[in-house]
Amino acid sequence: MTPTDVAAEAARMFGDSTAQVADEPQGGGDVSPEPTWDIDVRSYETHKRVEYYLGRFQGPVRATFSEWLSRGTRYEPMIRAKLQAAGLPGDLTYLALIESGYNPHAYSRAAAVGMWQMMTATAKGVGLRVDWWIDERRDPVRSTDAAIRFLNYLHEQFGSLYLAAAAYNGGPGRIARGLTRYADQLEGSSGEDVFFALAEQNYLRAETKDYVPKMIAAALVAKDPQRYGVTVESRPVLEYDTVRVGPETPLAAIAKAAGVTLDDVRELNPHVLRGVTPLKGSFTVRVPVGRAAGFDSMYASLPEADRKAFTRVTTKKGATMVSTARRRGITTKQLKWYNPRLKATKSGTLPAGRVVLLPSPAVVAAAYDVPDPAIERYGSSRGRTHIVRKGENLSVIAKRYKTSVKTLMRLNGLRKSMIYPGQVIVVRGRR
Repeated sequence: MTPTDVAAEAARMFGDSTAQVADEPQGGGDVSPEPTWDIDVRSYETHKRVEYYLGRFQGPVRATFSEWLSRGTRYEPMIRAKLQAAGLPGDLTYLALIESGYNPHAYSRAAAVGMWQMMTATAKGVGLRVDWWIDERRDPVRSTDAAIRFLNYLHEQFGSLYLAAAAYNGGPGRIARGLTRYADQLEGSSGEDVFFALAEQNYLRAETKDYVPKMIAAALVAKDPQRYGVTVESRPVLEYDTVRVGPETPLAAIAKAAGVTLDDVRELNPHVLRGVTPLKGSFTVRVPVGRAAGFDSMYASLPEADRKAFTRVTTKKGATMVSTARRRGITTKQLKWYNPRLKATKSGTLPAGRVVLLPSPAVVAAAYDVPDPAIERYGSSRGRTHIVRKGENLSVIAKRYKTSVKTLMRLNGLRKSMIYPGQVIVVRGRR
């Protein structure tokens, strides 16, 4: 299977996230102890959809799945430790596996980003920085903290790990409305069985119905890869030291001062989008273990040209995007990476007197070509929605949209009036 085939099959298998593929395990040794899980997989391993994905993982998508499990060995110890410290099962790490293949740069058509596939509003609501310069959805550490906050909220709301997982995928409002709408059909089900009973109704999207079975199948294979003929190759566990630098610090300069490669620094800081720290304020950057000692003095000794990220020029009459970009030997697209508000007039020229940032070649070389982090897209079938902001409650939202708290709770299937920043609330539309 070629890399292109692998990527295409990965997209078909796991959704529309664009994930790169890699190598390494969760097993090893000739004789392994009987695996155990801290989520209930044994009760459902013979469920028809679990068996379907077990077949897929050891069959048509085995190469992809092996590569994704391999990548996971770098991040799983960190994720598992954070989950357990928060009182959640460590095996919820497999949500990140089925969301993105543990790829920090996964990007979906719906503009969900990162290992945990978060939309911008949700990410900001759970404390992540997402702007033109920094996108912490791509940071494995910070995004894991945010995902855990979200999962804890969902677990508290639904009292079930599998309902929480389904809500992570399909939205808490839809799960809550389904529990209310099909209360009679769900009567007699308890615990994790409630999700499977709800999935039997003609209500959840196919992706959400399959989300938990896919996670269970992933957990079964991940803990016992040899049984399923899956090869996993271990990678170094994510470890790092940190240094504090000023604004407009090139990642290339940080790498030189730390005595490591640029790729080493970029891999540890995937959330730094433009190859340079933000324009204002100091910033914490990760460096390989052992490379923080003496960093400040080494950085201060670098030539000024290495430490300088930008040349600032003032546009003159008749200047264009093309002519301005050519002054630094970059493309107009790259020019916009550092001047997102720069726009030409109707005549095609730039306004005279505008200060433009011209990045150094080293800064451009360290940048990612990524979509605008501000992009959001929601399905049109949900009716009118509102993204909860910090400090808002249902009363405030009801007043804004000239409705009632009772109506909002009905539209969103809320059994409690508790909401959280970043949550998407239906304020008008069909139930």
